[in-house]
Amino acid sequence: MSEVQILPAGDAAWLVEWPARIDPAISGRAVAFADQAKHLNPAIRDVVVGYCSVTVYFDPLRVDGDDLASHLRRLAANHSGVAETAGAEIDVDVCYGGEFGPDLADVAARAGISEADVVEIHAGRTYRVYVVGFIPGFPYMASVDDRLALPRRASPRLRVPAGSVAIAAGQTGIYPRETPGGWHLIGRTRVKPYDRSRMNPFLFKPGDRVRFRAIDRAQFEGMS
Repeated sequence: MSEVQILPAGDAAWLVEWPARIDPAISGRAVAFADQAKHLNPAIRDVVVGYCSVTVYFDPLRVDGDDLASHLRRLAANHSGVAETAGAEIDVDVCYGGEFGPDLADVAARAGISEADVVEIHAGRTYRVYVVGFIPGFPYMASVDDRLALPRRASPRLRVPAGSVAIAAGQTGIYPRETPGGWHLIGRTRVKPYDRSRMNPFLFKPGDRVRFRAIDRAQFEGMS
């Protein structure tokens, strides 16, 4: 069985799939593949990166779908042609705990460590952006330290404030706007993952590398 599968996703999209797992090497191949696939044909409308997949949307009136699939298959097989380019490095200042991180104490208790340890562990590594979705701009980043790899909350909140930094199921993320959510809230940032007033509304993209930096309440309040 081939490592890569190309499957129809309706009559105007192809789904290119690698083995299903959260893996930086597979993610890297998907990101590099997507960067090249979007230039294959002007009839391609959009290219969306998943954890281990790329969905290629096209105009079926402008290109033959089977012919496009053949090109995608050849591109996927050309390992030397899909070397990943380095993603952006993004620093995110976070005010942890208190009203901004109402689940920090519970995360610490469940992990058997102090709240300060949770902050140090969470801010002590670089995370890869695997997927952007759920709501516009939400970055799914991995992997968190095993000590913080808690499952989602048993009862999701109806309202999670914009800018909330959260963890769940071995991943961490930032809520771009107020929305329901079931992740553990450990802090808040002024960073805006999605801002339609920017030239590029989306701050994060798959393949980017993110580091969190702990700041205090005064520093947080002093930011615009």
